[in-house]
Amino acid sequence: MTTTTASSPSPTEIPHKDRTRALWGSAIGSTIEWYDYFLYGTMSGLVFGPLFFPSNDPIVSQLLALASFALAFLIRPIGGIIFSHIGDRIGRKRTLVMTLTLMGLTTVAIGCVPSYATIGVAAPILLTLLRLLQGVALGGEWGGGLLLAVEYAPKGKRGFYGAVPQIGALLGLALGNFAVVLAGWVFPGDLFLSIGWRIPFIASIALLLLGLWIRHKVDETPSFRAVQAQGKQERVPIAATLRHHWREVLIATGAKFIETSTFFIFATFSITYAVSLGYERSFVLNMVLIGSLLGVSGMLFYGRLSDAIGRKKVFMGGTIAVILFILPYLWLFNSGNPLLLAIGIIVSFFLVWPTYGSLIGTLLAESFTPEVRYTGASLGYQLGAAIVGGPAPLIATALLAAFGGNYVPVGMFVIACGVVSLIAVAFAKERYNQDLDDLPDTQARAEEAQSATTPVSSIRTEGVEA
Repeated sequence: MTTTTASSPSPTEIPHKDRTRALWGSAIGSTIEWYDYFLYGTMSGLVFGPLFFPSNDPIVSQLLALASFALAFLIRPIGGIIFSHIGDRIGRKRTLVMTLTLMGLTTVAIGCVPSYATIGVAAPILLTLLRLLQGVALGGEWGGGLLLAVEYAPKGKRGFYGAVPQIGALLGLALGNFAVVLAGWVFPGDLFLSIGWRIPFIASIALLLLGLWIRHKVDETPSFRAVQAQGKQERVPIAATLRHHWREVLIATGAKFIETSTFFIFATFSITYAVSLGYERSFVLNMVLIGSLLGVSGMLFYGRLSDAIGRKKVFMGGTIAVILFILPYLWLFNSGNPLLLAIGIIVSFFLVWPTYGSLIGTLLAESFTPEVRYTGASLGYQLGAAIVGGPAPLIATALLAAFGGNYVPVGMFVIACGVVSLIAVAFAKERYNQDLDDLPDTQARAEEAQSATTPVSSIRTEGVEA
């Protein structure tokens, strides 16, 4: 168990202002990162197809644009491994400054890439390379932002604290949609295709500077300070994680399936799908904006609820709910009624997704010991995102095309993801009422490591004395 030292205060000794500063740093940094990341997803559904992947078939252009969106998810585990190694070795704070800087500069660069009409095939290549760098940055950002909140949290409020960086996904999505709507209003019609879409990307430089200023003021987390004070950093955190925590990594990967697949169905695929059904782009974006903002309160509510009754009950209840909801949700889109479309979008963001979206981070953080927590949580989270998260809009679009516009296969894809997550979370350990760093196997592993390093001569001496 973690020993309290002068440089690692116990949870009850952490000043409230330090907790609040860490929570704000986590939330704002997460919002900025997700704004940058989701902005690409929104533009993939609206403009990147014709501008960077032109084709005689609009569906092919759309699929290529969504494929570039999905590719970043494949590289996110690599970013998670790289930056989580740094985070478990030298600290969460410095790692978060690196990831935020990389994401911000890459996003600004995306806004400056010339279109296919200007530089030909170099345009989609440059765009895709920058998207991959976004994936590397977010792969490292998520785990650090989560731990900044959870490792500062009081014992009975980890669910609530862990929900705060997760609301960054909704706030980033809302901010991105607001920026797109505003750019479309200032640069209507063809102006949006030529220059308007670039403004939200380039403007993120201001968010980058704000985020760096805030994170500079946040101290290192208590859990890492304790690990550092005791010299318990793992030399190769990924190796220790796979050796001692491979089961937890598998559980985390499976739990991520439903959270990530439904988010990108609701947030990215739905925009493209609704526009293809004849709804006005601005109306759909506004509904996603409203739903995202309402979802923030839902996230905080379910985070608090998990502190009262446990993570698994809330998470699994929400997973069952989305399994039952997904086909009616898609039917509402096909109704042709804007009011029903609005109801579907708002319910998905306000009542359904937050049940598990708010808890995925805390559930994963509670599964790993502090010396590999950054690595373990990031690896499971990013693997799940790579398998079904990024590809979800691409898979859904391909299923629609393959089945003549029938939305039922899309629903079955989501249901399959839900079943995987239910099975995975069923095997997770419930730790909502326990100390974060007091995992049952922590002391056993410490004793095992100590015995492994005890000199043979001392063992023989002890035997003679006995």
